Formats: sequence, C-alpha cells, structure tokens
Amino acid sequence: QVQLVESGGGLVQPGGSLRLSCAASGFIFSIYTMNWYRQHPTKGRELVASITNAGTRTTYADSVKGRFTISREDAKNTVHLQMNSLKPEDTAVYYCNAVFGDYIHWGQGTQVTVSS
Repeated sequence: QVQLVESGGGLVQPGGSLRLSCAASGFIFSIYTMNWYRQHPTKGRELVASITNAGTRTTYADSVKGRFTISREDAKNTVHLQMNSLKPEDTAVYYCNAVFGDYIHWGQGTQVTVSS
C-alpha cells in the first residue's frame, strides 16, 4: 500500500523556521522525483520545491528561493523541506508528492501557519 505521511507542520511566528518531513512507503522511493506543493485557503495548489531522483537537481518557486531547502534521504525513504525566514504568506497546507512517469502519489498534507 502506497503511503506518503507528512509531519512537522504547525504554528510559527514570522521569521521562524520549520522542517517538514515526508515518510514514504509502498513504492520504490529512490526512483521517484519528490515534490512539495502547498495550497492556500483561496488559491490553487502551488509547486514549492522539487528534487529529482538521487538528488541531482532541485528547483524552487520564486517565492521561496533562498528561504526553503528540499532534501532527500533515500536510505530512509524520506524527503524534507527546511523552511526558514517564514512569512505570513507561507501559510498553507503543504503536500508531499511523488512522481515517476504516470505514477503519482500524494500525501494528506500538513498545516503550516505563520502568524504572530
């Protein structure tokens, strides 16, 4: 059974940091490109960061460049999103996503709220 389980969300003050993790199971994690998306309450789902298999390439949305870092640990079937200098506009539900060709898997999401 394929599972993606996110953790690490919560409430943080502006300027603070959070580290999201996504634990994968039920598929060959190492061959998948892993992504983090987010969805604001009134907007569509946005691709935040992406990391290819073996971590050979990472890409980021312009809105998070220089503040967020995506990484993966293939030995632990886990992908992380380190989020620094958080802003209120980063408030959203963050989703883990795995892609390999036509195979696409989604997690259930974790809430991140940036507020004073």
